[in-house]
Amino acid sequence: MAKSFEVTELPVRSAKFIARKQWVVAGADDMYIRVYNYNTMDKVKVFEAHSDYIRCVAVHPTLPYVLSSSDDMLIKLWDWEKGWACTQIFEGHSHYVMQVTFNPKDTNTFASASLDRTIKIWNLGSPDPNFTLDAHQKGVNCVDYFTGGDKPYLITGSDDHTAKVWDYQTKSCVQTLDGHTHNVSAVCFHPELPIIITGSEDGTVRIWHSTTYRVVIGYDEGTIMVKLGREIPVASMDNTGKIIWAKHNEIQTANIKSIGADYEVTDGERLPVAVKELGTCDLYPQSLKHNPNGRFVVVCGDGEYIIYTALAWRNRSFGSGLEFVWSSDGECAVRESSSKIKTFSKNFQEKKSIRPTFSAEKIFGGTLLAMCSNDFICFYDWAECRLIQRIDVTVKNLYWADSGDLVAIASDTSFYILKYNRDLVSSHFESGRSTEEEGVEDAFEVLHENDERVRTGIWVGDCFIYNNSSWKLNYCVGGEVTTMYHLDRPMYLLGYLANQSRVFLVDKEFNVIGYTLLLSLIEYKTLVMRGDLDRASEILPTIPKEQHNSVAHFLESRGMIEEALEIATDPDYKFELAIQLGRLEIAQEIAVEVQSESKWKQLGELAMSSGKLQMAEECMKYAMDLSGLLLLYSSLGDAEGLTKLATLAKDQGKNNVAYLCLFMLATGYQKLLCSQDHIFQAKYLR
Repeated sequence: MAKSFEVTELPVRSAKFIARKQWVVAGADDMYIRVYNYNTMDKVKVFEAHSDYIRCVAVHPTLPYVLSSSDDMLIKLWDWEKGWACTQIFEGHSHYVMQVTFNPKDTNTFASASLDRTIKIWNLGSPDPNFTLDAHQKGVNCVDYFTGGDKPYLITGSDDHTAKVWDYQTKSCVQTLDGHTHNVSAVCFHPELPIIITGSEDGTVRIWHSTTYRVVIGYDEGTIMVKLGREIPVASMDNTGKIIWAKHNEIQTANIKSIGADYEVTDGERLPVAVKELGTCDLYPQSLKHNPNGRFVVVCGDGEYIIYTALAWRNRSFGSGLEFVWSSDGECAVRESSSKIKTFSKNFQEKKSIRPTFSAEKIFGGTLLAMCSNDFICFYDWAECRLIQRIDVTVKNLYWADSGDLVAIASDTSFYILKYNRDLVSSHFESGRSTEEEGVEDAFEVLHENDERVRTGIWVGDCFIYNNSSWKLNYCVGGEVTTMYHLDRPMYLLGYLANQSRVFLVDKEFNVIGYTLLLSLIEYKTLVMRGDLDRASEILPTIPKEQHNSVAHFLESRGMIEEALEIATDPDYKFELAIQLGRLEIAQEIAVEVQSESKWKQLGELAMSSGKLQMAEECMKYAMDLSGLLLLYSSLGDAEGLTKLATLAKDQGKNNVAYLCLFMLATGYQKLLCSQDHIFQAKYLR
């Protein structure tokens, strides 16, 4: 609890925020209205408002008005800019006025609910109601307006155990919600989702679908927290950069190409795309997807689907279905139930009706039609719906490459990259062999497995781009995973535009964000994986220098260290590669360039072990490795070197090294000992 206000000993039946004034206004059974500043906790105003219990207060969204309703059967309007003067009284109800609420679409009107069984609609400025709805068989406890879309609806709850949805323009009842076993005391429309919430004195809260008016969820004892909606935005982008998304029933479009050429795009920043209204959808969208050529968009939700034209948003086809998927060439399939799937031609004419021998919980489109059970997936060809292969894996999502030769299967904990052997499958079918039970052996070949959870993914050529459970934006080529960016919030992949070399994502607020991913870099890595090194070499000059280290790391992971050394630009990394290859001359050039003592020492030791004594001597001098030089000169019997080393060691304060040099030269070592106050040792060594 953040704050608590002591108001009165009697019940407080209603309190509302006035956010623009930092106030809370409350009405109580002592017939007073009190106003508090919720920041300072100061009492701003106290005044007697009614002659009986105050049931409700309502705040005007823009004007300085507060409505109050009471058991004295009156509704009063208060103006805080006039010292909380009562500027109007609304009379007409013949019983307690339980609730008042302003119409969010026309704030000059408001509705009132009363135990006289009626709802009255009023205008500010007029003491008489516009009209009265004989709403229920018993008293009406609550009322709320629908805020979304164009529907002129309000909802009421009553002591007759029902809630009713009304059209206040036609003054007709749209739907009666039956289910509660006692008085309905609270009702509301969700401000964004197609949800109605009702609360009753039977101890239950029920959540209803506002399109189908069916119960979604209900609970009775205790307290429960329910998450409504979902994080992933309902959005799709075609291969030209046109984006369509659904904000509830409203459909909007944006085009990445609308960003001017003079605008400097920064990775990770929201793109200033121009958003336009495209239309509305007759159902509540739960998924939305372009077909492969971008001409059509399918919207699924509420057990139905509608296919629209992408440009004009015209209804092209519709039907019943839990899921809808596109094939790679524009055909489609619909899962009507777990036991019935239908396929359709490019003109949306029904081709086949399939009844799988298992419970199909999901379907996926792409090169092949895939049907999933809880613990396996079966692939079928689109033409004849023949079984290609069954794979025992729990599938969360499926992503096909545009080539149709690669597919990524994502589970809850990992993902797999598989190769589809199209020619082998074609040969199998041409031979006339049956595939009903086992499918085609070796139709798929597992290339790579990665223990990361894929949130969303797309293919660019043979490169699989995805974001993982840690919200890292990665790409995978040939099994090697590279992290491009760390995302600062949940984002979901929309697509890739090759002409901009950028991958685009969207967040739940429909902000579009772009990140650079060079197409030339992807093509280079893809060609290397295919073994086409000549073509890869032709592409290399088009890759910017700042990406060459990334390329070198990729080549090193493939065991191509020579090629990595040629491409690497970072001196430290290049030095490591040269050491791996035993290319000590190159390593020496790098050491001269960076002048790192640790590199000189490492190189000196390697040169010594390789028998390159001149290089070893030079490296040890740069590294000031006096012990190493002592070992080298003493092994070679180099008196001149020992003499120079003795002098250097004395200058550096390394007296042990200096003494050993002089001792081996049999000259000057006694003098050194005496200078260090070791006279006894000097006498002993005479």
